[in-house]
Amino acid sequence: MAGNHATAGAPLADVAAEPGIAKPDSTLTVDGLHRNFGGLTAVDVEHLEVQRGLITALIGPNGAGKTTFFNLLTGFDRPDRGHHTFDGKSLDGLPAYRIARAGVVRTFQLTKALSRMSVMDNMMLAASDQRGELLRMSPLHWRWRRQERHVERQAALLLDRFGLARMRDEYAGTLSGGQRKLLEMARALMAEPRVILLDEPTAGVNPVLVASILDHVRELKAQGMTVLFVEHDMDVVMGISDWVVCMDVGMIIAEGPPSTIGTNEAVIDAYLGRRHHEVEQ
Repeated sequence: MAGNHATAGAPLADVAAEPGIAKPDSTLTVDGLHRNFGGLTAVDVEHLEVQRGLITALIGPNGAGKTTFFNLLTGFDRPDRGHHTFDGKSLDGLPAYRIARAGVVRTFQLTKALSRMSVMDNMMLAASDQRGELLRMSPLHWRWRRQERHVERQAALLLDRFGLARMRDEYAGTLSGGQRKLLEMARALMAEPRVILLDEPTAGVNPVLVASILDHVRELKAQGMTVLFVEHDMDVVMGISDWVVCMDVGMIIAEGPPSTIGTNEAVIDAYLGRRHHEVEQ
């Protein structure tokens, strides 16, 4: 497995480990993205490029701005200023659903399963451009039933892939925390994304399901998808990512392959130095 991982990260082998460094084939690009909440700067990212087809980890201490940054990238919040693009096309000002339709889809740290709907209904709801959802089309069932059957087959295949097939008719609210994480990933794939952003996909999950989730993340990459994920477990970060980006106080303070991040002074200071200084004071 380690050999495959090293080979997969080869596109960035000659890229310098510097904040804001250019990548040979970036898919998401951020310039001057800034977000304030009152007098607090939550995000202040001068420049970031995410390499296509690789797994990039976004790390940083609590309060570093990682989830807010995800919200800005995916249209769940608006920046005060700045720009971001996907494959060269601007995402500025687009609502979340249009960014998802463009191919950039996310999951959430706190899962968003519709608990009073079945697992299958949660899946089918996530498919894009369903003709049967249009009011004018609802009486014309022969115009959309074929598409609905296709969506249901796609959902069934994904549920089987994520080990949730036996739960398809259960209420989503009855799933365990780990199963909800798997459902969120499966549901995100219903939108057929090219980039998927995972916000703490292993948080609060038992070790058996963590291994399953990480296998699925590797599979996403093997299918050519770009993965950007927030994670606090450094064993997970070092074991699965091709590139690591570290945030602190809203800024990108370090970038590089996993082998260099653990010894990066800025990263060590972000996680340890500042806190030690506060204790001493």
